[in-house]
Amino acid sequence: MAGGAEAGAGAHEARAEASTPLLASLPPEANVTSLLEDRVAATPGAELFSRRTEAGWEPVSAAEFHADVVALARGLIASGLDVGDRVAIVSASSYGWALVDFAIWYAGGVPVPVYETSSPSQIAYILADSGVRRVFVENSHLALAVQEAISSSPELGNAWLPITLMTEDGGGGSNLTSLAGPGLGVPAQELERHRTAADLDSLATLVYTSGTTGRPKGCEITHRNLALLAVNLQAHLPEVVGPGARTLMFLPLAHVLARAVQITCVAAGVVVGHSRQSTLLDDLATFRPTFLLAVPRVFEKVYAAAEERAEGVRGSVFERAAATAREFSRALDEEAAGRREGPGRRLRLRHAVFDRLVYGRLRAAFGGRVSTIVSGGSALSPALAHFFRGAGLTVLEGYGLTETTAPCTVNTPQATRIGTVGRPVPGTTVRIDPTGEVLVKGIGVIRGYRGGGAAAPGGEGPASAFREDGFFATGDLGSLDAEGFLTITGRLKDVLVTAGGKNVAPGPLEEALRESELVAHAVVVGEGRPFVAALLALDGDQLGSWARRRGRTLSIAEAAGDPEVLAELQQAVDAANAAVSRAESIRRFVVLPRELTLEDGDLTPSLKLRRQRLVESFPQELEDLYSA
Repeated sequence: MAGGAEAGAGAHEARAEASTPLLASLPPEANVTSLLEDRVAATPGAELFSRRTEAGWEPVSAAEFHADVVALARGLIASGLDVGDRVAIVSASSYGWALVDFAIWYAGGVPVPVYETSSPSQIAYILADSGVRRVFVENSHLALAVQEAISSSPELGNAWLPITLMTEDGGGGSNLTSLAGPGLGVPAQELERHRTAADLDSLATLVYTSGTTGRPKGCEITHRNLALLAVNLQAHLPEVVGPGARTLMFLPLAHVLARAVQITCVAAGVVVGHSRQSTLLDDLATFRPTFLLAVPRVFEKVYAAAEERAEGVRGSVFERAAATAREFSRALDEEAAGRREGPGRRLRLRHAVFDRLVYGRLRAAFGGRVSTIVSGGSALSPALAHFFRGAGLTVLEGYGLTETTAPCTVNTPQATRIGTVGRPVPGTTVRIDPTGEVLVKGIGVIRGYRGGGAAAPGGEGPASAFREDGFFATGDLGSLDAEGFLTITGRLKDVLVTAGGKNVAPGPLEEALRESELVAHAVVVGEGRPFVAALLALDGDQLGSWARRRGRTLSIAEAAGDPEVLAELQQAVDAANAAVSRAESIRRFVVLPRELTLEDGDLTPSLKLRRQRLVESFPQELEDLYSA
């Protein structure tokens, strides 16, 4: 596997820039559909997807998926879809999502994913800005939401957008079966004309950013971005997406990371199933994936659930098992760095005992076959990563943005450094500029924003993120070690400047605070203020578990002023402060009166904090921090 830093680079150069050469290429005339064509040619009868039905999992071969895609694509062409037309998909992750996505590409169209949790105003903005011609929705409830969005939008009020249900029977309305029917008359050469109209440099999809700081931006992702990334990730991670691999997709496919991974699975022949949070545990047990894609909040929830199940006498066993797992994982790091021989005999014996008592049960909860979990979306606590690896579940943390078509760096099974987000993926260069900002150049960097956002390098606003030398300025702060592993230390725009002129990066402090059992989310504040403080949102489930162990019951509202809770939180604050200077330390904190949720608009669909919105939503709590 190629190293992150270029051969022969000195220590300073390695820290300034790291590259990984391209491992696979595609002909210029190729597009995303070429990946499915190649897969069908190679293994037509092999299972490619698995549909969840009432009777269980129903395998779908590569040839069967291709036939479904072609039938729907013909229907789209028969309905008048022209090459380059935009088509929205408003749905949770499902087999239907994958089917519609590829069918739009086969018809020469451009899919525009929309989170099914979006409000009517958000839906209306994306539909209007992208100029969609048709909308696919998961169910009648979402059809009503889209109709409301269209009728209430001044830009869309007079538009007629056909809405198709992503079901085989739509109760009389347009559905996948009725849409595909007229396509029987579309000749094969016309379908092929549409399928091959796009090349690597053509627009493949418009993906809108989650809008943590304002209105979402439409990212113009090309076929080159998606297809070249897919074949290179396949070559870069053969241990993860090799023969026999299976994954259960439960993250939203409207998010570019989940979408990029699903396309990689199609290219590699990995079997993909789809699940929802409400059925995830049952689906894991029956589908039995070999690897998973998750965000840090999932790891926190799984750890908390395992800890809660071990309450009481067994709780002390779990605590010792967790400590042993972390110690074992850190010993593996020491071994990899050449500083020691690895876990000693006593540690191995302890680890073997806890493997039978605790770790094996944890792996069984994931279906029993998972060996690797890819983490993305936001920073994962190193303590959690060490715990899961020590328990036999390797966590590969990666990094990317919508503007980089998701992963631009990732740890691999053969080269993992916990606490970092790995080395550049093939065909990618990562540079740290003099301000500490992370710059990225390579196969995943998009061509620009909807409306020509990349046409003004060096200017003001979002377009200035695209530099004249081809690098994209991510807005994240980071560092590269001598071997090319990237560590993200915060967001450039999130850096706080206190009244005393001290620059404070809130990210590491917030990450440390989230290691507390009670803390679900933390927002460090202090811009223009005399000192740094924190807004802490509690985890309702964990609060209940914590209180029960003490023979108590507590609501979040009660916990906000409870002396025992506040003492526990103060310990978390003290632990976070231990890693920073006095001027950067958190002097005060306040507990928010409720949990932070997606429904209340506190979080993006990818579960990132909307920092400015939170600060504006809790003015009294913020004032309380600085009024004394």
